Amino acid sequence: MKIKILLVDDEKEFIKTLAQRLKIRNFAVTTVYSGQDAIDIAKENDFDVIILDVFMPEITGIDALKQINKIKPLTQIILLTGAATVENAIQGMKLGAFDFLMKPANTELLVEKITQAHALKHEHEERIRQAEIENILKTRGW
Repeated sequence: MKIKILLVDDEKEFIKTLAQRLKIRNFAVTTVYSGQDAIDIAKENDFDVIILDVFMPEITGIDALKQINKIKPLTQIILLTGAATVENAIQGMKLGAFDFLMKPANTELLVEKITQAHALKHEHEERIRQAEIENILKTRGW
């Protein structure tokens, strides 16, 4: 099954090019151009990884990260920016971002980070399934 990625950036040409590069590598890619659109689509869909630009008009990537983490806490978020500061990286990581990369991100490095983020999400989901199974067995006295 393909890893489902949501790309979020207000730079349409950048996101179009990045989406093509990721689709060639067999990822299922959806794109949106604002933090609010990312929040809205995350409510309705399950993505494995969201790649989120930090600096966007209206709702920043940091604000979108906060809201998406409340909606879909297992979804892994990679922050991407062309104007990184140490403060933004630290804030994003404290808020639960999987990683923080600079634009233009090396495609192979980004693919590696996506794969790692997906593995972490899968590991969390498996732990939750195991806990649910154990809970069911306990309640049945097994």
